[in-house]
Formats: sequence, structure tokens, C-alpha cells
Amino acid sequence: MNPKVDEVLAKAKTWKEEMQKLRAIALSCELHEDFKWGQPCYTLGKTNVVLIHGFKEYCALLFFKGALIKDPKGILVQQTENVQAARQIRFKNIQEITKMESTLKSYIKEAIKVEKAGLKIDFKKTEEFSVPEEFQNQLNKNSKLKKAFEALTPGRQRAYILHFSAPKQSKTRESRVEKAIPQILEGKGLND
Repeated sequence: MNPKVDEVLAKAKTWKEEMQKLRAIALSCELHEDFKWGQPCYTLGKTNVVLIHGFKEYCALLFFKGALIKDPKGILVQQTENVQAARQIRFKNIQEITKMESTLKSYIKEAIKVEKAGLKIDFKKTEEFSVPEEFQNQLNKNSKLKKAFEALTPGRQRAYILHFSAPKQSKTRESRVEKAIPQILEGKGLND
């Protein structure tokens, strides 16, 4: 057990009991407990397998390679359409977790098998994502911007494209593009 997880769970204002139960389940599957991204994370060697995290309306057990594990109960949820690998199982109370304990263990063991087998997610290439019109217009007008964007790593390009594509209103997409142009020209990623 990781002392940082003890500390976070002791201070938790929501989902405390649920997270403690999920923690016990994950630890019973012989995973190593770590603390990453401010959340309890369970690993096999140096590879992340599952993460426990809470949101406003639910807490969840996130499987990093959930897209590759069998889902006989149909309970894995893809957070958003752009999430390629991870899948969640969501809970609204401790009773749901307790009722599903054996199922959760079997899903975790399946995730461990995926890791031991060395299976990899076949991620979409950056060029397979559609570039929002607002950003494409800027790329067409500004050759320096286009060159700087093309020099970014595929992951950084993808992050920008997804960030620009997220808003429903064109005005908001334009605003995001405008704000990001100086950062792209500096060769920085969205979160650098």
C-alpha cells in the first residue's frame, strides 16, 4: 500500500468508502499500488493497469487498455469518442461495487493478461483526425504556423486538434485557435 494513497483517501470528501473498496479489490489482484495524476494507480511492473478516480456524479475504475479487454457484461464505458484506449467501469455507490466485486476482479485479471501478453493499442494516426475548419484556415493563411505545427510531435498535434475540435460553436473554436497560435509557433505542446 502506498502512503500517498492513504493520505488522499483519508482526506477525501466524496467517494471515500467507494475508493477504499476499489483499492482493496485492486490490491487483491496482486498489482502494485502507485500514486499518479493525483489518483491511486495500480501497476504491473512499470505498466499502468487500472486507476481509481472520482468525478462529480460517479467514481470509476479506469482500465488503461480497456479497449483490448473482454467485456462480457457490457459494463466498460468509453469516456468520450476521442478516448482510444482507456475504458471505465462507473459506480454511484458502495453497494454497486460490493455487488460487482467478483466481476471487477475478473476484469482486472483480464487487464493483467493483456499486459502480460504485451498487447498494444493500435492508435489512430494524427492525420486520421479531422482538422477543424477554423484551424485549417489559419494553417492555409500562415505558412510559419503550418511549418511549426508539422514540426510538433504527433501527440502534440493530436492534442491541439482535439482541443480545437471540442467546442460546438465555431466562435469558441476560433478563440482556442487564436490563443494557441503563439504557443505552436514556439514549438510547444498544448500543456507545455
